[in-house]
Formats: sequence, structure tokens, C-alpha cells
Amino acid sequence: MPLSIFGFQALWSPVMIGVLVFITVLYFLITVKWRKDFKVSEPLKKKEAAYFIIGLVLLYIIKGSPIDLIGHIMFSVHMVQMAILLLLIPPVLMLGIPWWVWKVVIELPVVRRIFPIVTSPLIALIVFCGLFSMYHIPLIFDYIKLDEALHGTVTFILFVTAVFMWWNIVDIVEEGKRLHGLKKIGYIIASAILITPACALIIFSSNPFYATYTNADSWLKAMELCVPIGTLSGLSLSGPELFTNMAPLADQQLGGIVMKIIQEIIYAVFLGSIFFKWYRSEQENADEITAKALADLQVQAKH
Repeated sequence: MPLSIFGFQALWSPVMIGVLVFITVLYFLITVKWRKDFKVSEPLKKKEAAYFIIGLVLLYIIKGSPIDLIGHIMFSVHMVQMAILLLLIPPVLMLGIPWWVWKVVIELPVVRRIFPIVTSPLIALIVFCGLFSMYHIPLIFDYIKLDEALHGTVTFILFVTAVFMWWNIVDIVEEGKRLHGLKKIGYIIASAILITPACALIIFSSNPFYATYTNADSWLKAMELCVPIGTLSGLSLSGPELFTNMAPLADQQLGGIVMKIIQEIIYAVFLGSIFFKWYRSEQENADEITAKALADLQVQAKH
């Protein structure tokens, strides 16, 4: 059955297009036209603007295009959405926002108090991976998928915690750095390890977990998240099997696999970048590092 039966609004989310256009206009107003109103600022770099636009385009593709609709029909597509939303879009958007804009935000009175806590490496890592794993517990997942407001809230919270986690990997504000070189590499590896159990549970299950992808009534209720109720009420639908030939278990297992593969690819790119940056820094400052090490040894010898 073709997806076109759900209508233009469900397929292309015109409201989201309007919101993203508004965000884009606001971004360029702040970073270009209103830049001089900031105490400290720099001209917007082409690379920053490109990152930001790419981030918004990716956001629209996975949450506003027909892919979002397919993600309510196939669990594997939903997992692709989650992987890109939480592991790719946050660092891309973060790199697209100039450091001086970030500096103003994190130095706001309320934010200044809580930001160092929520971005603390251990806390950020445990909170993000913990929430990600809890989200995919079947009872929790199905409950969230049946409530539009709750689903939107949880998705937003997951995205924010992903930003906090990525804050320790992506260098934004120089004085805000907490991890360097090998510590960043260890942090990424730890993140990959903590996400693995949730993916493994999905991949190696012998039964399909999620009622919102297997039970006709639950699935139809979950479809209200992206299809207007008026449109659904005029259709006669029995379940996701009308749109895909893939068995629910195979779809679920594929979802866990693609989630893990996408995560590994993204992390591998960042690991390579961090390693070469660290190695280059070590080579360029070799003499200084050696001198400091010798000085430390001399101090220890005296004691």
C-alpha cells in the first residue's frame, strides 16, 4: 500500500519546514546582523554556517520527511532515526554554532550553575546512556509511543542529554575543555560500550518486543504521532504489514544492527580525528613535554 494515502501533511510536515526556516533566519540574524551587539564575537565562518545548515537538513530528513512516517511502520527505520538524531546531529549543530554564542548561553545566571554539573564527563555519559537504554525497554517504549506529548518531551530530553554527552568530545569553548587526547578516546569507547547492551538485547532477542510495531491497535494509536487523526479515521488499516514484507522479529533485529553500525561509524570518525589531533599536538610540543617530564623527575628525586 502506498504511503501517499496518509496525505501531504504526514509525509512532508509543513509545520516543521516553517519552524526550521524560522530557526535558520534567527541563526543568521544572531551570527551576522546582530553580532556586534555581543561583547565578544567573531565573523561567522563558512564552515560553521555549513555545519548548522547540514544539521537542520538532517533533522528535517529524519523527523519531517517520509522517513519519519516509515519510522512508525518499521522499527529498523526508527533506530536509524534515533542513531542520527542522537549521535550525528548534536555534534554537527554544536560545531555550527559559534563559540561566542555558546559562551553567552552557558554564562547566563541559571545556566552557569547547572551546566558544569550536567556536562560533567561521568554524569553526562551515565545519564545519556542510561536514558537511551531505558527508552528501549519495551513497556516504556510502547507507553511513550502512545502519547504524542510524552513522546515529544522524551525525544527532546534525549537530544539535550546527547548534547551534554557530546560537549566533552566536541571542542567548543576553549576554557570549557575537560578531556584531552587519550581521555577523549577513552570517553568515546566507554560511550560505545554502555550503549551496546541495549542494542544487543534487541539484536539477539528471539521474540519481537514492541507492541507499537506488532499489535494492530497499538500501532494505529502510535501512528497518531505523525498522521492527523482525521486522516487515520478515514482509512481502513490492519497493521504495519500492509506496508512492509519484513517479519517483525527480523525488522527488530535489523534495527539493533543498524543502530550499532551507525554508532560505530560516527564514533570511528571522531576517534580518528581526536587521535590525529592529539598526535600532532604531541609532535609539535615534544620538546616542551620532554622538558616538563625531566623537571618533574628532578623534583621527585629531591624529595
